[in-house]
Amino acid sequence: MLRCREVSRLVSESMEHELPLRQRLGVWMHLAMCRLCAGFARQLRLLRRAAHENPERLIADPAEPEPPLSQEARERIKDALRHGQS
Repeated sequence: MLRCREVSRLVSESMEHELPLRQRLGVWMHLAMCRLCAGFARQLRLLRRAAHENPERLIADPAEPEPPLSQEARERIKDALRHGQS
């Protein structure tokens, strides 16, 4: 049985090339039983699809700075940090 670390590496590799049958079966079995690795694989597929569909959105335009936070938002963040909330 493959371990989570091996599965995450193999899932990443599978995005670039097809894995041998034995590895594909091992990954498939692990993903069927491990919710965390299955979630990782879904997220990786989603990121890959998003990058292929909208590659221009991945490149930040330095000419367009992020809008600043409002004073109210800054105060809420400070208050949450002071009280240990997330």
